[in-house]
Amino acid sequence: MLVQSYNPFHHLMLSALVAAIPIILFLLCLTIFKMKGIYAALINLAVTFLISMFVFQLPFGEASGSVIQGAIQGIWPIGYIIVMAVWLYKISVETGKFDVLRASIASISQDQRLQLLLIGFCFNAFLEGAAGFGVPIAICAVLLVSLGFQPLQAAMLCLIANGASGAFGAIGIPVGVISTLNLAGHVSSMDVSRMTALTLPIINFTIPFLLILLIDGFKGIKEVWPAISVVSISYTVSQAFITLLMGPELADIIPPLLAMGLLALFLRKWQPRHIFLLNGQTVKIEKHTIGEVIKAWLPFYLLSIFVLVWSLPAFKNLFIPGGALDFTVLNFKIPGSSLISSINLISATGTAILLAGLTTIALTKSIDFKKGFSLLQTTVKDFWIPIVMICAILGIAKLMTYGGLTNALGEEVAKAGHIFPLLSPILGWIGVFMTGSVVNNNTLFAPIQATAAHILGAKPALFVAANTAGGVMAKLISPQSIAIASAAVGQTGNESVLTKMVLKYSVGLLAFVCLWTFVLSLLY
Repeated sequence: MLVQSYNPFHHLMLSALVAAIPIILFLLCLTIFKMKGIYAALINLAVTFLISMFVFQLPFGEASGSVIQGAIQGIWPIGYIIVMAVWLYKISVETGKFDVLRASIASISQDQRLQLLLIGFCFNAFLEGAAGFGVPIAICAVLLVSLGFQPLQAAMLCLIANGASGAFGAIGIPVGVISTLNLAGHVSSMDVSRMTALTLPIINFTIPFLLILLIDGFKGIKEVWPAISVVSISYTVSQAFITLLMGPELADIIPPLLAMGLLALFLRKWQPRHIFLLNGQTVKIEKHTIGEVIKAWLPFYLLSIFVLVWSLPAFKNLFIPGGALDFTVLNFKIPGSSLISSINLISATGTAILLAGLTTIALTKSIDFKKGFSLLQTTVKDFWIPIVMICAILGIAKLMTYGGLTNALGEEVAKAGHIFPLLSPILGWIGVFMTGSVVNNNTLFAPIQATAAHILGAKPALFVAANTAGGVMAKLISPQSIAIASAAVGQTGNESVLTKMVLKYSVGLLAFVCLWTFVLSLLY
């Protein structure tokens, strides 16, 4: 906070109401006024700038510096990761590797319950980690339809399955963004990553069972429970292990690959007695050799290897002050302000993904660097608007933090006292429902959660983790997710039907997160 007081009206409720204007206006722009996200973000950036300056007395230089700092962090590292992740995915599609990869998964079993586990859950989670931004829901829903699932049914299943992976989409950005926010209590992305391991594993373990229940009832669970257990246990345990020890970057990369691989090996020795087919007919699937399948997974092997190296403490130590590569970290003061910003040229996770993409091109005959860079140019063109929107939202978050607006809101919501942990995930749920993004939700609401926790004497990382988990449950029914899923399966116009199909699961999972967060608040 760079102002003398976060209570300019000397009345906390009034000051908090004014501090809430940016958030309320942002939500109104997206819902009542039905603005595009980029317009809503830019308008609210301007409004927040004026409120922070003229009401909360943030000096012009500091206010301008806040916006610049937010924009820099929105581009680097967040935008950098987004562009590189989607670029790698586009390389996989362009080279034909992705088609082979999909066919290799679908051919493991003709039983459509097992295909749902492999594609709707495991592959969905992997694509969430590798690309995010609606890619997994669209691709997996279309693939399930091609295997005989009904369109809206496929969309519903993929949306529900995404609840197990939405917290760590696009190389862990929703949690990774926490470290850029300067939260109360000095909460880092690693702190939040570890705290999610107390809540998300329970949900992750349950969702595969829920998916089978939805298409074949308890009878289906009874018939294929060994396969469900392989997926649930391997995914849940490995993700918890990674989030506890390594952080969020690989939490949606290694666990789904491991679960998929173990299930494939398990199904070579075990198959259900009854092959379940939704329409009574098998679907012919193109077969590929083991060599072709191994080559098809190359981009994602490389992604995992490079990101794993980038997350090792020994590698990170190269970039700390005095480290061998500390000269690649550019630290500079933002002109006209007291704020410091930095750009990590090599240690940024985006660089690891960039190297995975370049290595894939070098090792693949069907694509050259000219085509690869053309795909990169297309990716930047496709995603510059979402990145500008993220920059604007980060600018809003910085203004609210440095201008004291977050402190005013945190003080006010903390008046809920010991009941606040029960309500904490609902803030996250509202944030994602309105913005369609766990990243944007954490950017807007994590500072408020951390401030409230700090005031209450609770663990700030717990409330930020609750904000993340609650937000993921809203991703199932956010208008953005519903629109993507409906369009992917050719059901544009039936968004309301799909929303009704998924709503009760979103609310049910949110209720669990609320109750469980309250229990955890008593223990921590």
